[in-house]
Amino acid sequence: MAHTALIGFMGAGKTTAARALGDRALDVDDVIETRLNRKIQDVFAQDGEAAFREIEERTTLELLADPSVDVVALGGGAIGSARVRDALDKTRVIWLETDPNDAWKRVEGNGIRPLARDPRRFNELHDARQPLYESLADVIVPASRSRQIEKVVDALTGLPHDSTRMLWATNASSDYPVYIGDGLVTEHRFWPSTVGGRRLLVTDYHAGRLYGEHFEPFIGEVRIMPGEQSKTIAHAEIVWTEMVRHGVTRSDVVVSLGGGVVGDLAGFCAATYQRGMRFVQVPTTLVAQVDSAIGGKTGVDLAEAKNYIGAFHQPSAVIADPATLQTLPPEELAAGYAEVVKTGLIAGGALWDRLTAGAAPDDPDVIAACAHVKVRVVSQDERDLGLRQILNLGHTVGHAIETATGYARYRHGEAVGLGLLAELRLSGADELRDQVREMLLAAGLPTKLEGTDVDAVIYATGHDKKRLGEGPVPFVLCAEPGRPTSGCIVEPADLRAAIQELIAE
Repeated sequence: MAHTALIGFMGAGKTTAARALGDRALDVDDVIETRLNRKIQDVFAQDGEAAFREIEERTTLELLADPSVDVVALGGGAIGSARVRDALDKTRVIWLETDPNDAWKRVEGNGIRPLARDPRRFNELHDARQPLYESLADVIVPASRSRQIEKVVDALTGLPHDSTRMLWATNASSDYPVYIGDGLVTEHRFWPSTVGGRRLLVTDYHAGRLYGEHFEPFIGEVRIMPGEQSKTIAHAEIVWTEMVRHGVTRSDVVVSLGGGVVGDLAGFCAATYQRGMRFVQVPTTLVAQVDSAIGGKTGVDLAEAKNYIGAFHQPSAVIADPATLQTLPPEELAAGYAEVVKTGLIAGGALWDRLTAGAAPDDPDVIAACAHVKVRVVSQDERDLGLRQILNLGHTVGHAIETATGYARYRHGEAVGLGLLAELRLSGADELRDQVREMLLAAGLPTKLEGTDVDAVIYATGHDKKRLGEGPVPFVLCAEPGRPTSGCIVEPADLRAAIQELIAE
């Protein structure tokens, strides 16, 4: 059985990836053309698509079953065969994901793609196949990295195949793997073979007690108290001082084990210690697994505003084990659900449908889908200058609530849930707000704002870090799932009314 299969739409770069792997890979289309001594387009033209699909299925199944073949690159439509899909269950599947517009630019007018002559039909075919590719994929890689596929394959070394996924996060500054799978930490004690060096563990007392030993050996360990109150410059100084005491150098790696607070703090310390060192995120809360551990935002809070001090610093890897969520208090898991709902609102489509149908927030497939959304958005806007701002849905009011209540009354996810309700009202999405409110209530999340007043929240909102110059703070609004809009200006009276509504719930 071949170890790995490459799948993807026309123009995704499967042939390019196969050639980059050299003797390690075979391309099904190349094999067919060699055996028939004809080009694929000629087979289509002379024998018809049905005849080609029969040949394609037979050749694909043969190569997938050949133990001497390491990697097989499939034709774009091969996954239409049920027999091929069944065979792919027995191998690791890498999906080269492409935007239809980018794919069309690659294949338009080259004359060798029988199904790439009409752009409308091309896009329809892309949209029809997309869910199949995603359902089959164990590994998702942007098509732009087809020439670097060997690096991706190397990052799979030692990774358990069953129930494990890897997303390849791409950014302007660096690429890294995001591993998601039950038991990665708790059972397999997995560590990426691509991340060498001595390890320093930064964790909180809960996560460290439960999982710290899974990352031994390490040259030192720093533990902080759980909670947002530990995400401060004072705690960063404690971490920096311990790093010096343990002789940490830039060639070493920080292991950030815990939730979003630990991830933000440890990442910030890694970004600034000796002007930057590597770190690996090991998120153990739902908020961190679906959102904060991915994307390279690190930082600490000031009393005046959340996340005001920080740096963009991408991790070398993210290792998310949903099994670690089993040890969370129910309130912490519920808080993470707010971030899941936010992501579903941004993505719309299948993810939103899955959530409204009652999918469990700690379902590994849901976590992977949310992480996939985050990876795709950040890949297009690493520095939060445009598209990435849609990820702030619910966070402008949510962060203000955290600040106004001294980071003590609400968990981050609880505040984000309240922020979602306010910002959906500001979006004019009244029915959607009611739906989200019911989802939050069912998860045990608060829908009523307590412990502060309208003026305190409005004041904190005005100091949100997204505010530029003298202008008002921009909001992310969402009229319907899958249609978030950033940079929206909200009337002060409307903001006051939305926050007042939360207090009056």
